[in-house]
Amino acid sequence: MENLAQQIVAYIAAHPHLAVFVIGATAFGESFAFLSLLFPGTTILIAAGALVKAHAIDPVSAAAAGSVGAILGDAISFWIGRRFGTVIPKVWPFRTHPDALAQGMDFFRRYGWASVFIGRFFGPLRAIVPLAAGMMEMPTAAFYAANILSAVVWAPALLLSGFLLSSAAANGWDIEDKLFVVMLALAVAVALVFWTRRIFRVR
Repeated sequence: MENLAQQIVAYIAAHPHLAVFVIGATAFGESFAFLSLLFPGTTILIAAGALVKAHAIDPVSAAAAGSVGAILGDAISFWIGRRFGTVIPKVWPFRTHPDALAQGMDFFRRYGWASVFIGRFFGPLRAIVPLAAGMMEMPTAAFYAANILSAVVWAPALLLSGFLLSSAAANGWDIEDKLFVVMLALAVAVALVFWTRRIFRVR
């Protein structure tokens, strides 16, 4: 996985004119239920943030491509869940990893349509919750609202994380400073998730 991520990042750096397509495909793979378990998308998007810092790729295009790829990955997973819900537990990878699907469905039962937003920020749930939402017949409009909103936060946040870590390294920050930046970013992300969850509960 790490080697694959390094190769993809190297390809983006060598072919910046193709960056939007590679970043979009990366975000799609990270969000699509049948690829997410095998695809190091988060690592690639964070590393792409370092390329933004180096002015190798355009930040707006990269963020837009990542957001669109993430939206499409969730949307197709959701459609598959609605269309083939009864068959999904019998096919790979859920035939061999039934716990992953069960966790996604339990998470959806607990948090409803807010789970699509919240799940985007947690690796084990990111690609499973949209599939579970489709299987459990979540209203389409509510799904797309949570899908789009989460994607336009998630992709830029990963790129920003890579940008900040690259800036820290370039400025000679020591390991404690780098850890502080990472912990601060995580704290903000967690606060955003729980704030959103609270709003959805009130509504």
